[in-house]
Amino acid sequence: MTTETPAVIDAPEPSDFYNVRSLFSEDELAIQSVVARFVDDRILPIIAEAFNDHRFPDELVGELAEMGLFGCNIDGYGCAGLNNVCYGLVCQELERGDSALRSFVSVQGSLCMYPILAFGSEQQKQRWLPPMARGEVIGCFGLTEADGGSDPGSMKTHAVADGGDWVINGSKRWVTNGTIADLAVVWAVTDGGIRGFLVEKGTPGYTTRDIERKFSLRASISSESFFENVRVPKENVLPGVTGLKGPLNCLTQARYGIAWGAIGAAVACFTEVLEYTRGRVMFGRPLSHTQTIQRRLADMSRRITTAQLMALHLGRLKDDGTAHHAQVSMAKWNNVRMALDVARDARDMLGAGGICVEFCPIRHMLNLESVITYEGTETIHELSVGRELTGHTAF
Repeated sequence: MTTETPAVIDAPEPSDFYNVRSLFSEDELAIQSVVARFVDDRILPIIAEAFNDHRFPDELVGELAEMGLFGCNIDGYGCAGLNNVCYGLVCQELERGDSALRSFVSVQGSLCMYPILAFGSEQQKQRWLPPMARGEVIGCFGLTEADGGSDPGSMKTHAVADGGDWVINGSKRWVTNGTIADLAVVWAVTDGGIRGFLVEKGTPGYTTRDIERKFSLRASISSESFFENVRVPKENVLPGVTGLKGPLNCLTQARYGIAWGAIGAAVACFTEVLEYTRGRVMFGRPLSHTQTIQRRLADMSRRITTAQLMALHLGRLKDDGTAHHAQVSMAKWNNVRMALDVARDARDMLGAGGICVEFCPIRHMLNLESVITYEGTETIHELSVGRELTGHTAF
């Protein structure tokens, strides 16, 4: 009987402990690599200052468009036609840079281009999707109102048919890209139910203003939108959907990207604090040599690995057309909670310096306080999963 010599197995990569990368196709790896280089070369050198200055780095919009990242998982209409795992990796890398950039791409593709694709007329698709893919038209999404966040069915913005037009009155809040958008996808109550409207910049009665003095998503534009007798032609009404299923389907698309993006934020915090603990000497030895730090780092790795595997399988389900919206809810809930916990713990492990913008965890931590709220709060996603488990609605 012979005894084989055990193979020498390399230690796991800290930020990819289960070698999830080995499960990606060559195309998926190539997309991740291209976006990762963009984040390293173009976003990371400027994002701390942009966050500190409360400035959206709009100089990057053209480059994002050139890489084909707007609506990149849409087929046709000048879009890249990537699969959903590729899109997830795009979101993951962009949020490794900052939630603001992932939010910008997510709003453009999932909340603006997607409803036009899914519910728009062919004329609307041909008119809007190609220039949006090229970054020539920036979109925004108007659903949330001051008194209607988790309960969008209570919205007060309404639209009334008037001849061949519709007249919209009301307001929306927390509109990403609102003041720079050329086109707004606005949801309003009508006599026949909730409808989607395409409101163009410059339409009389349509105004916007930025929400200032934020401590989260400071490198992102958050706005309020106001509609005072805004007249919209019938050609700008989305014909393919009536009711809440329209905006909720859009939110499911956005939540999917968030589930991947949060992993990028967590990885950024984890890798920075891991390197810090290797060099920070306390009581005569590096922090990374202590049990307490090793246990905390191991727990971060466990959480990140779980999120990576969940996001990948969800992406495969989505590409197969079998993903359920409650599965997207679970991933958004799990992965953003994971990322927020990792960011908070990383901030603590950095000590007093951890509150400075020179380190990324405080920035990611503050951003994630918004990410865990928008596109459905943690509680809403828990209840969404609970409804599927029990068959009863508890909202």
